[in-house]
Amino acid sequence: MSANTTVRRRGRGHRPSTALTLAMGLMLVYALLPLVWLLMSATKDSGSLAGSFGLWFGRGFHLFDNIGEVLTHDDGIYLRWFANTLLYAVVGAGGAAFISTAAGYALAKYRFRGRNLLAAVVLGAVAIPGTALAVPTYLLFSKAGIVDTPWAVLLPSLVSPFGVYLMRVYAIGAVPDSMLEAARIDGSGEVRTFFTISLRLLAPGFVTVLLFSLVATWNNYFLPLIVLSDPQWFPLTVGLNQWNALATGAAGSGATTTGFYPLVITGSVLAVVPLVVAFLFLQRFWQSGLSAGSVKE
Repeated sequence: MSANTTVRRRGRGHRPSTALTLAMGLMLVYALLPLVWLLMSATKDSGSLAGSFGLWFGRGFHLFDNIGEVLTHDDGIYLRWFANTLLYAVVGAGGAAFISTAAGYALAKYRFRGRNLLAAVVLGAVAIPGTALAVPTYLLFSKAGIVDTPWAVLLPSLVSPFGVYLMRVYAIGAVPDSMLEAARIDGSGEVRTFFTISLRLLAPGFVTVLLFSLVATWNNYFLPLIVLSDPQWFPLTVGLNQWNALATGAAGSGATTTGFYPLVITGSVLAVVPLVVAFLFLQRFWQSGLSAGSVKE
């Protein structure tokens, strides 16, 4: 009798919640609705954008025509912006992930004077918004003479206080002290131990920081807007905003240029694709690393 009661209670405990399912469904719709609108709008020309339902196709299918116009407009400036964004994201996010992993590992596994104070400073830096540092960063880079160069975007991208904090917390549990002591007894140096042993154990955390940094760098807008004035070094965010300003008449004489709307929308769709590919590609490394860590004895 008691066993049957326990089974029934467990069955009731695992019964799905209608309210929770409804809430998750609303969140899914909220997240996907702008993406669906963006994809539908990228298939329309200027006339269909204003005269058709936003969440469905318009008159004709103009996606490939729009892509061709985006890639060829102004001598292919979009491809230049795309290459700049790829440079900033790959170098900035990759460098930030590696530096954060090394710094977090050092804070977690080495004992040195001022370690706790340094960790507190890193944690405090997480609370400082990037927009608050944009103007001081511009003034500093202006004195250094690197304004309007890729270094003005790359150097701040290499610094990730949240990544350091995350890797410090992750390294505490992911890298056993006994394993490090065994490596030292076997004569392995600290640098060799980090690259051959610790870095493999820290791989899931590394990929996590890499994904966060990649998204932050790819979507970075305010800092490049301040430190860059040459369109040849614009990332996609600043370049697409420039096109949007032309479309809405915010730049120039004030007349609206509706022909730019398909360029802005289709360019935004193309800008989202690399992030989706990166998440799909890195997700398997993330999951395999977490699974490997869960079965270690």
